[in-house]
Amino acid sequence: MAEFTLPANSTLKPGKTWPAPAEPKRPRRFKIYRYDPDTKENPRLDTYTIDEADCGSMILDALIYIKNKIDPTLTFRRSCREGICGSCAMNIDGQNTLACLKTTDEINGDVKVYPLPHRPVVKDLVPDVTQLYAQYAAIKPWLQTESAAPERERLQSPSARAKLDGLYECILCFCCSTSCPSYWWNEEKYLGPAVLLQAYRWIADSRDEATAERLEELEDPFKLYRCHTIMNCTAACPKGLNPAKAIAEIKKLMVERRA
Repeated sequence: MAEFTLPANSTLKPGKTWPAPAEPKRPRRFKIYRYDPDTKENPRLDTYTIDEADCGSMILDALIYIKNKIDPTLTFRRSCREGICGSCAMNIDGQNTLACLKTTDEINGDVKVYPLPHRPVVKDLVPDVTQLYAQYAAIKPWLQTESAAPERERLQSPSARAKLDGLYECILCFCCSTSCPSYWWNEEKYLGPAVLLQAYRWIADSRDEATAERLEELEDPFKLYRCHTIMNCTAACPKGLNPAKAIAEIKKLMVERRA
């Protein structure tokens, strides 16, 4: 039977309970993961109480409220606040999602907020996604062609363009990859659902002329075939995409090219 030992400084410790606002109309308690590598202390879970009557309805609104009015040291990523940039991806109430799309009304009881799982933590709610972006770069996510460039643009039929639906919308938040057990155990070799969905986005593009090369690059026991169709990726996607289907389509093309 396998035995696993966690690093000594990885155990989550009780944190600080911050003072609640004076006479809140709609108090709501948040338990937030805190970790500062510069202190060399264990991560902790701090407790904050906000007044929802003085705050927007999204989890990101609450985090901004906490940072602005309670604890300016709280660290997290955010940018667009519209579910487009993917910056505020984190684990909320046990689910990987975007803080700008998740409302407090969807959660019963205390709101528990952690960084994306199974990634090194830069600080607090900021995960290190350097490796994920390096894997994304490895699939060459741009249009590759050998034919002469047209005078104006490379045209697509409506049916060919429709094949990109459900693929181009990926915002690289990595909620799916960090939900995938296969990626947890093989992160250095398995590309993971986010990157494989992006790979299929270019394979499926009728304007791209490097399909054979792209498939050859993915023909590897780990890069593609570590996927065991667990479906965590599809369940986690805050944009409603289906990375598992994209991976299945790549596997299907692999079979067809050997026939």
